[in-house]
Amino acid sequence: MPKKATAQEVITSYKKRQQWGPFIIGSLAVVLVVAGIFILIFWMTGSGQPILPFLASKTPTPTTTLTPTPVTPTNTPTETPTETLTPTITLTPTASGPFEVVVQEGDTCFALAVKYNADLMVLIKLNEANYGPNCNVPVGAKILIPQPDAKLPTPTPVDITALAKGFIFKGYEVQSGDSLGFIAEKFNSTIDDIVKLNKLETTDIQVGQILDIRVNIATPVPTRAATITPTVSDSAIRPTSTP
Repeated sequence: MPKKATAQEVITSYKKRQQWGPFIIGSLAVVLVVAGIFILIFWMTGSGQPILPFLASKTPTPTTTLTPTPVTPTNTPTETPTETLTPTITLTPTASGPFEVVVQEGDTCFALAVKYNADLMVLIKLNEANYGPNCNVPVGAKILIPQPDAKLPTPTPVDITALAKGFIFKGYEVQSGDSLGFIAEKFNSTIDDIVKLNKLETTDIQVGQILDIRVNIATPVPTRAATITPTVSDSAIRPTSTP
């Protein structure tokens, strides 16, 4: 059983503790100050990691932040196509067949044939049933205009030598440039007989008019040969003077 300390021993022990207390505290303080100075110097020189791990601060891990780089738009020149003007060709319509026109003031068959580049004989023939061989068209009437390339069939030449005297050739159509004298000579006929046979009031005939002709009733007149009369110059008949 431990011996119970006396009052004197307790007092002595207390006094000892009070004497050593300041020394211990001071020693600890010095140790801490020295250690702090050493750590501070080591930290400031950057020579590695701190000695005491608990004093090490966490090194932040850099996070890569993607910064979008603005893309400067590049002006790409767009070539504007140059418009090529195509010349407009105005086509003059060509009639594919006869077409109607209304006769205006001052129109005649001849004028209409010239205006539409048509053959006058074809125009007259197309409208003969309505306006006769003279093509007398009134204002406001409708007339047929043939296409420009329309032509009447070429009349078949008549061999009058194969026809008997007095034979009546029917249906001769008066051509451009014809006259009763020319027709009479062509068929060995006479003007008077043609006028009488066709009951003509005058000797005027029109292109496209239809005539009946009695052939071989007149003696054909032979064509006279041209007589050439020599011309004698004045110098040829002038007498030559003798010196």
